[in-house]
Amino acid sequence: MDPPPKRRKLPPWLPQAVGGAVSVACLVWVLHGYPIREELIPAIRDLDWKWVGVAVAANLATYVVHAWRWNVLLEPVIRLRLWPTVHAVYVGLFADTVLPLRVGELIRCYLLAHWSDLRISLSFASAAVERLIDGLWMVAAFLLTLAFVRGIPKDLTLLVEGLGALLIIGGVLLVWIVFHKRHVHSIIKEGRWASTLRHIIEGVHLMGSPRTMAKTMLISVLYLGLQVLFVYACFKADLMDLSFWSAGAVLAIVRLWTVVPNAPGNIGLVNAAMVAALQLLDVEKNTAKTFSIIYFAALTGPQLIAGGVAVALTGVSITELRERARHGMRGIHAPAPEKP
Repeated sequence: MDPPPKRRKLPPWLPQAVGGAVSVACLVWVLHGYPIREELIPAIRDLDWKWVGVAVAANLATYVVHAWRWNVLLEPVIRLRLWPTVHAVYVGLFADTVLPLRVGELIRCYLLAHWSDLRISLSFASAAVERLIDGLWMVAAFLLTLAFVRGIPKDLTLLVEGLGALLIIGGVLLVWIVFHKRHVHSIIKEGRWASTLRHIIEGVHLMGSPRTMAKTMLISVLYLGLQVLFVYACFKADLMDLSFWSAGAVLAIVRLWTVVPNAPGNIGLVNAAMVAALQLLDVEKNTAKTFSIIYFAALTGPQLIAGGVAVALTGVSITELRERARHGMRGIHAPAPEKP
């Protein structure tokens, strides 16, 4: 009997090439016909640096809150110190800014697992729960802003409502796993991924206590609020007369555009998303393009600096960390950097 034909795998360079092409196309669209000297340079000169400081502080504080929330979510499994978690989060941020396809999620989960003697499958399970919670709050925030912001297209609203329905289904599935662990174990058949899935289910079950989830949801409100504050502070820094609610709507739209892993820092894509979002609020096109560049610099600049320091403290290059994380994901024991 002939062996079954091997499945063709996508070449590893293809997703990076597609992501890079999308980013380049978006960047060309944003910069086409844009008078940099006449628009961007005067805008930078006229920035309100007090609000720039608020934006930078909100940006950096967001990820400290992220680390705090991650610790709270993992409390039923393991008690963690805040600094190693903050360290892992900032290394992941740096990776997302300089490497394609958002591998920072993989790296931060790997680092926390190895620094804390935590199973890497549990680390990934906690990250998945985080993303589900973030998605639910982001959809809720977007729908709330509709009461205060006019001009949002009906098609976009329907898309967000559809996404919200999917996230609610995911939330229901999460609750079902928490209360029916044994039944879920019996469903999973033996196979290559069976052991990993059981570890993940075990982790979700442990993290799913009502007290833990309630605290995590509340901290997530602060996490989202700081992100909205960052966008609003950027509005004020660029002397734009847009409300806090508009900042929430813009953030939700940009998040929708950039949900698929892309080029490093989502460069190009995040600019195009910001221009599209601001034009929905009747912001003039060149003004929106100017703001998209200022926003990108305010977002990635502090992350590069803080993340670069975090990577340097590991004593390992970011590309080496990526390779170790990939090996860790495959279940291969890889030596980790020394604990911070």
